[in-house]
Amino acid sequence: QVQVVESGGGLVQPGGSRRLSCTASGRIFSILLMGWYRQAPGKQREWVASLAKGGNTYYADSVKGRFTISRDNAKNSVYLQMSSLRPEDTAVYYCNVNFLESDGSNPRGHWGQGTQVTVSS
Repeated sequence: QVQVVESGGGLVQPGGSRRLSCTASGRIFSILLMGWYRQAPGKQREWVASLAKGGNTYYADSVKGRFTISRDNAKNSVYLQMSSLRPEDTAVYYCNVNFLESDGSNPRGHWGQGTQVTVSS
């Protein structure tokens, strides 16, 4: 069984910064991709950023230049450093992990429970 746990959400003033963390644990042989998504009230969940096993990073246009995704392979963790936050960044942020349970197994995905980020003065 795999667990994905996010942390770091909270209330932030516009223009401020916040760092989210996500750690995967359990039956994981190899992590292929870790990503962040978010869902604002009344809206669909949208992709924010991803970091592939080889180190390539990808960002949605709405956060490019303001958010940075990074990882700690030893801890099976991924981070999202958010800067210049805007009220429209308010959402529940979810971590998704794409991984292999064993060598040669099919890739699987797992979501965390989400962490709320509210940008407001």
